[in-house]
Amino acid sequence: MRASRPAQVPDTHKTPEVKAWLSQHPRFRLHFTPTSASWLYLVERFFAEITAKRIRRGSDTSVGDLEAAIYDYLLQHNAGPKTFTWTKSAQNILARERRALDALDEIRGNR
Repeated sequence: MRASRPAQVPDTHKTPEVKAWLSQHPRFRLHFTPTSASWLYLVERFFAEITAKRIRRGSDTSVGDLEAAIYDYLLQHNAGPKTFTWTKSAQNILARERRALDALDEIRGNR
């Protein structure tokens, strides 16, 4: 029987340090999500919400009951849609990103 290789699907671990570590540890294999897949965070967030608010709370006794509960939750969730409105300016967002990058540079000793 062949030994399996651990696999992970990170989203932001493409740095040279990670690539160097992986080249020294061939047992590990990473599958990167494309940069354009950030919309998946919204899907993840929605699944977390439906799990917390409906699936875990329920005491469903059959798959049919669970499906009906999920469907009912979706109907209620979609009944009152809300428009997303940015509350920060692009300037504020970019300034915060710059501070975060500066902090990372300091931690890594790049200053």
